[in-house]
Amino acid sequence: MASKTNPFTFLQQVRSETAKVTWPSRRETMISTMMVFIMAGVAAVFFFAADWLMGYAISLILG
Repeated sequence: MASKTNPFTFLQQVRSETAKVTWPSRRETMISTMMVFIMAGVAAVFFFAADWLMGYAISLILG
């Protein structure tokens, strides 16, 4: 059975662990965000083209 932790002790531990985190800089965050948007756009174009190509192929096959 887990031992109960005093809420004050818990908050001290949370603060201690949060201090150990290496937070990204604003520049790193902006670059990562832009990379996500670019990759989402690339994926959208790819799936649009694949869907269109398969639809075209099926329309040729089925006449």
